[in-house]
Amino acid sequence: MSEKLLMRLTVNGEAYELLAPSAATLLEVLRDRLGLTGTKRGCNHGVCGACTVLLDGKLARSCLALAADIGERMVTTVEGVANGRELSTVQRALIESGAIQCGFCIPGFVMALTHLFAREPRPRRETIRAALSGNLCRCSGYVKIVEAAERIAGARP
Repeated sequence: MSEKLLMRLTVNGEAYELLAPSAATLLEVLRDRLGLTGTKRGCNHGVCGACTVLLDGKLARSCLALAADIGERMVTTVEGVANGRELSTVQRALIESGAIQCGFCIPGFVMALTHLFAREPRPRRETIRAALSGNLCRCSGYVKIVEAAERIAGARP
């Protein structure tokens, strides 16, 4: 049985204090302790991208990060990308482009695109594809996802 630690996390702008096993991943704490289930458990090896969050504005795989190591860093999940009930530009574009099929991988794609557009507002197709290369989708051929990103970038109507 794992020792429990008192953890203080800031997630989506809210401060949390909780007890969790010392070996708990950030993914487990987000989903099981904080009820933020938008972040998905996919491969559990950091390969598929379904568990992607932002740590201080940088992409991170929450299935590989120990929650106890997060400390003072700001965690942003897919729930924190929207403005209340108003979807973000990335979320709206994915829906409007028909890029969402089963939806399981979409939170990771939202986070990857959110990160991309924070750094580069008008990326080219090659840059978009490279930014999405760490995310796997079993339902699509990625075409609609890339089209959604190009729409945001202004490359497509």
